[in-house]
Amino acid sequence: MSLPIKLPLLQPPANLCLIRLSALGDVSHTLPLLRTLQTVWPETSITWIIGSSEYALVSDISDVEFIPFDKKAGLKAYQQLRRQLQGRQFDLLLMLQMSLRASMLSLLINSPLRLGFDRQRAKDFQWLFSNQKIAYQPRQHVIDSFFGFSDALGITPDKRQLRWDIPIPAAAFANAQALRPAAGYFIISPCASKAYRNWLPERYRAVAEAIYHDYHLQPLLCGGPSETEQRMGEEIIRHCNAPILNLIGKTPLKTLLALLSEARFIISPDSGTAHLGSALGRPVIGLYACTNPERARPYLNAETTVNCYPEAMRQKWGTKAASRPWGSRVKEAFAMQLITTEAVLAMVAKIQNTEIITNSRSV
Repeated sequence: MSLPIKLPLLQPPANLCLIRLSALGDVSHTLPLLRTLQTVWPETSITWIIGSSEYALVSDISDVEFIPFDKKAGLKAYQQLRRQLQGRQFDLLLMLQMSLRASMLSLLINSPLRLGFDRQRAKDFQWLFSNQKIAYQPRQHVIDSFFGFSDALGITPDKRQLRWDIPIPAAAFANAQALRPAAGYFIISPCASKAYRNWLPERYRAVAEAIYHDYHLQPLLCGGPSETEQRMGEEIIRHCNAPILNLIGKTPLKTLLALLSEARFIISPDSGTAHLGSALGRPVIGLYACTNPERARPYLNAETTVNCYPEAMRQKWGTKAASRPWGSRVKEAFAMQLITTEAVLAMVAKIQNTEIITNSRSV
């Protein structure tokens, strides 16, 4: 079937392709849109071009063809994708990533209808590579901006599916059970992809101690194998007056999901782990000062997000803060220092439905 190059669509496409390469958090943000498309258009074949690392998160989702793209392979990755797509045509292309790499990759996809972001938001000249745009919305969370694509296609908001349904195999739960404490635990995922978003190790340590002694929950550290994350874990554990289980660099992605799904709550800066915890329906205490939580917080956890972003913006931009673009970042070290242990422990108390911890100390 050949669809006209106009929106909204009057009938479901026979097939569609979507591009969202990275990162874990944004791939997670894409899943409600995917679930919406699968629910409203059950007969439509869906192909997702995704980053090779992020593929591990979604590879076992049924009824979707995934094509991993390894950006580290450089030109060879584009050549391989071109061979994989040779002779194929899609009725619809959804351009969900605003990056030059993703836009160049889109040129390898044969589709008469190429839907991208509106020109106001289309970074890295994405608007040049699409022939249809979603409607401009000035202040949206990333997930809501992705729902702008289903809106543009003619899928009404009442049909949106705010669900993720990330598969976790039984083997991952078995691995998690072998690693996790026998009693209740909470997770600290201390590092984000950008170091300026990380909180202070001594404050993580103080929070871990207070929660362990007041709520009898064991702290568990999770993260990737990078040197930065390993060093952060070591600094948190050093001189800590609580038994911390350090699993940084020791949990495959599906095992991490199993651990997150059984944690009492998760504490994390703006990171993929925070968004995955939210997608799994767990309480997440997001630590936000560098990035705007209204745009990028764990979607289901607004009430437990520690938000020092407005103050960080005021300190950086003064009276001009309100006029800065939506999603502006504060990359200076002072920003995350605005988040106090008391603010985090107040969110823990809210989750635990008890009074705010009174014997914590400020660091």
